[in-house]
Amino acid sequence: MIAIKSERVVLPDGIMPAVIILADGIIQDVLQKLPDQFVGEVIDAGNNIVMPGVIDPHVHINEPGRTEWEGFETATKAAVAGGVTMLVEMPLNASPVTTTVNAFTQKLLATKDKLHTNIGFWGGVVPDNSTEIEGLINAGVFGFKAFLTHSGIEEFPNVTEDDLSVVMPIIAKNNLPLLVHCELTDNEFNATGNPQLYNNYLQSRPKKWEDDAIALMIRLCEAYSCRTHIVHLSSAISIIQIITAKQRGLPLTVETAQHYLYFSAENIPAGKTAFKCAPPIREKSNNEQLWLALKAGIIDFVATDHSPATPDLKEIESGDFMKAWGGIASIQFALPVLWTAAKERNCTFSDIATWLCERPAKLIGLQNSKGKIAKGFDADIIIVNDKKSFVVSAEMIHHKHKETPYLNEELFGVVEQTFLGGIKIYEHGTFLQLNKGTVLLK
Repeated sequence: MIAIKSERVVLPDGIMPAVIILADGIIQDVLQKLPDQFVGEVIDAGNNIVMPGVIDPHVHINEPGRTEWEGFETATKAAVAGGVTMLVEMPLNASPVTTTVNAFTQKLLATKDKLHTNIGFWGGVVPDNSTEIEGLINAGVFGFKAFLTHSGIEEFPNVTEDDLSVVMPIIAKNNLPLLVHCELTDNEFNATGNPQLYNNYLQSRPKKWEDDAIALMIRLCEAYSCRTHIVHLSSAISIIQIITAKQRGLPLTVETAQHYLYFSAENIPAGKTAFKCAPPIREKSNNEQLWLALKAGIIDFVATDHSPATPDLKEIESGDFMKAWGGIASIQFALPVLWTAAKERNCTFSDIATWLCERPAKLIGLQNSKGKIAKGFDADIIIVNDKKSFVVSAEMIHHKHKETPYLNEELFGVVEQTFLGGIKIYEHGTFLQLNKGTVLLK
């Protein structure tokens, strides 16, 4: 039995002094003070923040098949170091992509002896795989992911409205979410000018693409009463139609990503392709509106969209934004990036726990066991020194590739300890126990 006590424990009712009793992987109780008769290890976190482990439901690990991009070993180690006690992995960019039961079986086999944090999986929706949806549901995926524009890899083509009209009723019947990359591309916007200039890339993926795609998904969400989740929102113009949809009671949820809240287009240097993602990081005025929507609860939560690739694919040497792979490596810094930006906007760690723990748990249907410090919940807990800062260096990064736009950034919020199922697996930069992660199926 373990007791963790702190002057600042993030509880559902606020941040307050508390003692958390852990045993058998579960939070046995949350008390105001340590019982006189307690027998077991006592961990005194002092004035550090004690909160639920981070849940990141938007992670690309790329195994099997593209492990030169990332892999379960490196991604889940980085997750632990960043206080992520559960992640949900996307159906691409592995090879095969997770669009069939057979591919999902291969993915599960590939996790053996490589998981340092808990993991679940999304299935994929592509044209002509509607006959696989029920099988993937029965196999335990948490929901499905689809693209409305080219995903970047040929094995995962985008879907049309006709494709979605077939699969959304199946997904809705099983009360699972459909996650959608919302960009509807057209030929009106073509890249011109110097490909090393970020603004030229930004202009090539206008907000209109996002706004049109979100309008389509709101319409389909209503038509099929299917839980619909908009991933990595970057266009603030869509906030109004999202508000309207939610006011009408549609089962619509929305995430944005840390990089849209931390960076702005005006400050991205020429040739620095580590910043490339899709949809793109937009201008500061747009991103401040995303902050307002997040704080108002219109945007439900924040997820990294950790999407690494090799330096060659990122066109690090050429600096060509138009050719570079679009994806940002960041899972290790999910919490400190968000906290660094949030604390400048008078947010609290109750907000952080809502955005990184409680609401992601609800998306994946684990709101009764994860995402909160409460009696009966899983003992996935982290201790964070919110006052302490660090400068991101390549040496500290556990992702397979060290290229990230957060290099050399000073971030606040050091994850001092990570507990997975009540077991302390990480402390002060050292991995105490590895391979403690498990596959969670729906």
